[in-house]
Amino acid sequence: MNSKIKSAEYNLFNKLSDEWWDENGKFKILHTIRPIRIKYILDQLNKSSLKNLDILDLGCGGGLVSESLARLEGNVTGVDFVKNNIDVARFHSIQNKLKIKYIHADIENLKVDKKFDLIILFEILEHLEDWTKFLKFISKNLKKNGLIIISTINRNLISNLTAIFFAENLLGWVPKGTHSYEKFIKPYEIEKIMINTNNYELKDLKGLIFNPINFSWKLQKNTSINYFCTYKKIS
Repeated sequence: MNSKIKSAEYNLFNKLSDEWWDENGKFKILHTIRPIRIKYILDQLNKSSLKNLDILDLGCGGGLVSESLARLEGNVTGVDFVKNNIDVARFHSIQNKLKIKYIHADIENLKVDKKFDLIILFEILEHLEDWTKFLKFISKNLKKNGLIIISTINRNLISNLTAIFFAENLLGWVPKGTHSYEKFIKPYEIEKIMINTNNYELKDLKGLIFNPINFSWKLQKNTSINYFCTYKKIS
């Protein structure tokens, strides 16, 4: 990642690290959508328990998703490039008597020999310098028939208005400076890399939509803003 951009993002998330587990703090939106994220994961795996599954949560932040997966008996490894995030995540997991392996590392240069049944990339691709290179790189850590589940933001006029102007600048749902429009990713761009280069098949694609009438989030076919996609490794 460009050192200047990387430094700015590090400083932003480092400053906010103490707020990860404040349900009314800067990461309130992540607490709100956490049940949707977990349900989506379970639906893709067609399981109600994650027992005996090895899971890699990349860009784990303070451990919100990692802890939920550990409570479902998954063998979870969480990785983040901000040390304070890892410190917060590790401390919180100890408080809650959860066994999670946390690693402080730059995921773009991650050195983990283990292979996983599931790799999670929630809101992380759009922060990388070269996400296409990274998807090829991380493929070595996924078992055959394993899943990669990604959530990210589409790149178009609507997503620019909602994810940056409204979510960051107007409503304060996300800390200012979190996103850069030019780094948003269209679904077909991920599909091109995964299917043509990495020997995967697209298992699922769904959008995450906010309903301003009842202030709720739900999964739909509309992928114009936020979306989830799941790919299965076939070789």
